[in-house]
Amino acid sequence: MDLNNILSVVLAGGKSQRFGRDKSQVKLENKLLIDYILDVVVGEFKETLIVANEPIKFMQSKKISIVKDFKNGLGPLGGILSAMKWVKEKNKKYKWISTFPTDTPFFTKKELKFFYENINFNESKLFFIKNQNTRHNIFGLWSLDLMEELEADLLKGERKVELWAESIGVKIVNIDYKKIDPFFNINTEEDLKKAIKIIDNDKL
Repeated sequence: MDLNNILSVVLAGGKSQRFGRDKSQVKLENKLLIDYILDVVVGEFKETLIVANEPIKFMQSKKISIVKDFKNGLGPLGGILSAMKWVKEKNKKYKWISTFPTDTPFFTKKELKFFYENINFNESKLFFIKNQNTRHNIFGLWSLDLMEELEADLLKGERKVELWAESIGVKIVNIDYKKIDPFFNINTEEDLKKAIKIIDNDKL
């Protein structure tokens, strides 16, 4: 598939309330959490956009741009719309945006490629990843054709990704994994400790 039609978007605008500080700036093995996902996507896409509302640190690359949410308090859907607006305002030619969280250090290019290899673009304008009976709504592929409808629904008060996706007609790509859960996400200090144990055990 042609990744040149896709902008990769890392959603770093969340408040990280359960963690107590910005998760994207937490270090795991002396590496910022946000840099784990950036390491995966920057080499695969023409450009990567980070949506973040506060100044943050991240790996340096000429392929990375950063933008704030166009409006605060709209949750992940607001970040997605902000990325779509950025595409339009910058007169970019992307037809799709591919979204990623900042808190999944074990997600790899293997899962990314599997996701795209199992997408039929004619089936939907929205695709999510699912594994082990869990749907990962932030790992999504969103058509720019959804922009006007998304903005209208956000202005009406819609905030839940799950409900909005169902109303659109989302298609699911199922991924199985053999060893480390690539979708393990760090929400708390306890999760961070678990991630350190996973890395230590993997070194054995």
